[in-house]
Amino acid sequence: MCAVGKAVAGWPAPDWTQPWNAPFAADGQAVRAACDAGISLPRALTQHLGDAGPRFVPQADLPEGMAYERFIFEHGAVPTREGLHDFFNGLVWARFPATKRLLNRLQAAEIAQAGVGQVRGPVRDAITLFDENAILLQAPDALWEALLAREWTRLFVDLRPLWAQARLVLFGHALTEKLVSPYKSITGHVYRAPVPMGLGDDVAAWDRWLAARLTAAELASKPFTPLPVLGVPGWWPANQDPLFYEDASVFRPVRLSLES
Repeated sequence: MCAVGKAVAGWPAPDWTQPWNAPFAADGQAVRAACDAGISLPRALTQHLGDAGPRFVPQADLPEGMAYERFIFEHGAVPTREGLHDFFNGLVWARFPATKRLLNRLQAAEIAQAGVGQVRGPVRDAITLFDENAILLQAPDALWEALLAREWTRLFVDLRPLWAQARLVLFGHALTEKLVSPYKSITGHVYRAPVPMGLGDDVAAWDRWLAARLTAAELASKPFTPLPVLGVPGWWPANQDPLFYEDASVFRPVRLSLES
């Protein structure tokens, strides 16, 4: 039986009622049901995505010494381990296929140019960060201004009513995996380009927009800003108390924050 179906040791099963899981809930529940029926995770993902995604194959199909990204690029197949990390990676492929293919092409181009060494380089590092931990945000300008300034009280307390007009979608599969067992300091990296408000909640349109604008040069500039995700209104009961945001070890002022 698929490891996800049994819930990986140490990880509870995903709670699909949580707001951060909403964009992936339908796909996640379908793949999970297939796993519970005894289908392997690579096969379950491949069957569910169909023509919309790549093939998912067992991790053992990746030849020793071959880069994961190069294998995907050359074979159109994603080596997949049984477990929550690769489970969520598959769900992001389901929601953002065009962007995932773009990121893979950019990775493959960097590998073709520089090879695989101990140091990935700024472009590959940024692509990996995006792939693992990125967040997409559609929000009014005032929220963006407070976020980029890391004015946490203004962002989450003073401007709290504006969050009703915002949409936040997690792209990074490592980030969604962490949120299976939430803790206050979980922090993602918001892509600094605002998702156009005109795209509404159409995630497929978000995917097309993102895939049309990301470039290696932009990614190398580290176009991210940090966001402690459980501070988002409606995402965690404790953040209804304004004192939640006074924890400077999580909601760091600019002068104490590491470069993102």
